[in-house]
Amino acid sequence: MGRGDDTGVDDAVRERLAQDRAEAVRRLAGLTGQFDEVVAASRDTNADDEHDPEGATIAFERSQLAALVGQVRHHLDEVDAALARLAAGTYGTCEVCGEPVAPERLEARPTARTCVACAGRR
Repeated sequence: MGRGDDTGVDDAVRERLAQDRAEAVRRLAGLTGQFDEVVAASRDTNADDEHDPEGATIAFERSQLAALVGQVRHHLDEVDAALARLAAGTYGTCEVCGEPVAPERLEARPTARTCVACAGRR
């Protein structure tokens, strides 16, 4: 994959990554909207989270949504990096040892940068 082995395979991988990216962008938009709503709602409440029983809930929601937004942004970065490797012809090659990444690993995790052996050494 990505090494000129099969253009059809590369096209299928590109399509899968593009779909994954579109889904992540959609999810990010939804989470960002939810985050903005929580922030706006917190403006209308008592700002003393320590003594306000609802304050801890709002702070927790804001923190949880911020973490989810960060995870989706990281995933988008990984998808974009995988698309760049595909374009460069290095997709499917382990970034650590240079050996091919097993097709089964790429099927399960299309953004994988390393083979199973190298991933296990981390």
